[in-house]
Amino acid sequence: MKDIMNMNVKKIAFGAAVVFFTGFASAQTLQDGINSIDSDKFAQAKTNFTEMIAKEPTADNYFYLGNTFLRQGEPDYAKATENFNKGLAADGKSYLNKIGLAAVKLGKGDKNAIAEIQKVVTDSREKDAEVLFRAAEALTLFEKNSSPDLAIQFLTKAIEKAEKKGVPAHYYYTLGDAYRLKRSPGEAMSAYDKALPVAKNKASVYTRMATLWMAAQVWQKAKESVDKAIAVDPTYAPAYKALAGYDIRYQQNAKATQDLINYTKYADEDPYTQLEIAKLYFTNEDYANSKMVLDKIFDKIDDPIKFKLRAYNAYADRNYADAKQNMDTFVSQAEKTRVLPADQGLQGLIAAGLAKDEKDAAKKSALMAEAQQKVGIAKAAKDETMKWDLELANIAGGGGASQAEADKGPTNPEIEALKQKVAANSQDSDSLFKLATAYQDVKNWNGAILTWQKMSALLPDWAPAYYSQGYSYQQAGNNEAAKLAYEKFISTVKPADQEANKQTLAYAYFAVAYMSKDSDMAKAKDYVAKSLQLDPTYQDAVKLNAEINK
Repeated sequence: MKDIMNMNVKKIAFGAAVVFFTGFASAQTLQDGINSIDSDKFAQAKTNFTEMIAKEPTADNYFYLGNTFLRQGEPDYAKATENFNKGLAADGKSYLNKIGLAAVKLGKGDKNAIAEIQKVVTDSREKDAEVLFRAAEALTLFEKNSSPDLAIQFLTKAIEKAEKKGVPAHYYYTLGDAYRLKRSPGEAMSAYDKALPVAKNKASVYTRMATLWMAAQVWQKAKESVDKAIAVDPTYAPAYKALAGYDIRYQQNAKATQDLINYTKYADEDPYTQLEIAKLYFTNEDYANSKMVLDKIFDKIDDPIKFKLRAYNAYADRNYADAKQNMDTFVSQAEKTRVLPADQGLQGLIAAGLAKDEKDAAKKSALMAEAQQKVGIAKAAKDETMKWDLELANIAGGGGASQAEADKGPTNPEIEALKQKVAANSQDSDSLFKLATAYQDVKNWNGAILTWQKMSALLPDWAPAYYSQGYSYQQAGNNEAAKLAYEKFISTVKPADQEANKQTLAYAYFAVAYMSKDSDMAKAKDYVAKSLQLDPTYQDAVKLNAEINK
C-alpha cells in the first residue's frame, strides 16, 4: 500500500519492505541496518546509519541513510534528498547518491528519472555490481513509476558480476520484485527460489513468496508460505503484515487485529511504520484502533497523507463534514501525482453523505452530481479501494452492516458454536453457510449480511450467496444495497444453471423492479418483464406489471 488507500489485498501484500544492502568495510554494522529495514524497523535502521555516518561520513553511508527514508511505508522525500545531497558533497562522483536523487524524482512521478538512472549506470561503465543493483532497486521502488524491464536488465548484469564471490540474496529478491511488477509471477517465484538457499533469514523469502501468491489470488499457497515464514522466525514483522492481508481477504477481523498487534510488537515505533499500521487497521474495519494509532503519531508526521487517513476514519464514522475538511487539506497540500482515483472516489462518497442531510434543493442536487462524477472516476479507473456502489447504497440506506451491530443482535448457542468454528477455519464454507442461515433464522440481519459476504469472498462464483445477501439487506431495510446484491446474483448465475434457479431469479428480477419503480421506471418495467418471462404465474410480478404499465 504505497499510497493510502489502495486497500485491496494485492496492494497491501505488496507493501512488505524489500530493501537489502551489500556488505562493505563495516560489514556487521551495515548488516544490522540491512536486517532492521527488512524487518520494518526503520527507526532502528536510521539510528544505525546515523551512527555509521558519525564514525565515517562517507558518500555511501549518507546514501544508506537516505535510502532508508525512501524505503519506509510512506517515503520522506525531503529527508532522503537531504542525505543524498550530503553524500554528493562528500563525493561529487557518487553514483549511488545520483541514483538516490533520481529515485526521489521517480517517486514523485517524474518518469524522466528513468533516463537519468540509465545515464548514471552508463557513466559508471557497469563495473560496479552495487551501482547496477541500486539502479535496478530504484526502478522497482514505486509500482506506478517503475521500469521492470530495465531493472531486470541491470540485475542480470549485477548477478553475473557477483557470481565469483557469491550472489547476495537481495539481488534475487529484487529480481523477483521486478518480475512481479512485470506481471510475470513464474519468473518472480523462480527468483525467490534462488534466494532461499543463500538468504540468512528464510522468513524474508517465504514472506515474499506469500505476497506473490496473494497477488495471484492463490490463497492456500499464500497461507502455507506465510506459515513457513512465521515458523522459521516468529519475530519477523512483515510476515504478520502479510498474514493480516490474508485474514482481511477472508474478512476475519479478529484474526487480522491479532496479526496487526503482532506486527506492531515486532516492527518498531517509527512514526511512518505506525502510519502503515493505522492504514491496515482501517482496512480491517477496525476504526477505533486505526484512529488511536493515528492520533498518537499525527503531530510527528509531516506527510499530508495523515489528513487522508483521518478523512477515511471520519467517513467510517459517518462524520462527513470532518471527512471533507481533512480530504480538502490533503488535496491542497499533497503533490498532484499523489491524489489517486480512490481519493476522488472518497470525495464523491463524502459529497453523497453531505447531500443526504442537505435541506437546500440546489445544494443537494450539486452534491449528488459531484458524488456521481467523482465515484465515476474511481470506477472508471477500476479502483477497488472500496465497493463504490455498495458504499453509495449504504449512505442512501443509512449505513452498512457492521460486526459490532451483528454482535449486539439476536444469537443462540448454535450461532456461538458456529462462530467458533468459522474463527478456527476461515475457509470452512459449510460452517459459513450454516452460520449465515442461523443468523437469518433469528433475524440477525447484520450477522447474516456479513457472513454471506464472507461466503462470497471465499466462493465468488457461487450465486446463491448474493441472493441471500440481497434478502438480508432487504429485511434490514437497506433497499439500495439489496438491489445491488440481487443484481450480482442475476449476473453470477451461469446459463447452465438458469433452469434450476428459475424461481429465485424470478424473485430477484421482481425485487429489483419493485425497489426501482420510484427512481428508475424504465428499469422497473424491464425487470418485471424478465421476472414474468421466467414465471408467468408469479402473482406479485403480475400485479406490479399491471401497476407500472397502466
